Amino acid sequence: MDAGNASKEIADLNLTYMLLAQKLLRQDRAAAMLRLGISGEMAEMLTGMSLAELVKLATSNFVLCAFRLDELPGVRSMIQPGRESALQQAHLSILLAGAHQAANAAR
Repeated sequence: MDAGNASKEIADLNLTYMLLAQKLLRQDRAAAMLRLGISGEMAEMLTGMSLAELVKLATSNFVLCAFRLDELPGVRSMIQPGRESALQQAHLSILLAGAHQAANAAR
């Protein structure tokens, strides 16, 4: 993959992520903040951005979303075969909610 192609794919990913984030925040702000792992200040900024601002930010050549699974010590146990899907989903929700609360408390 050449650098130009990678930059375009990163921009596409960023724009898709930010548009989804805006949609989720407008539907249910509290749930979206938890799902996205963002603060109230970031939620406010994202919902207030215009499409032109989103596009400009998306082309920054840096991936703007981040995997949060590396913050979770129990991920391996959650994805092992044989565990009930609903239980895995509930466990992941609890871990992410706890990580989100801890991050907000540290700010």
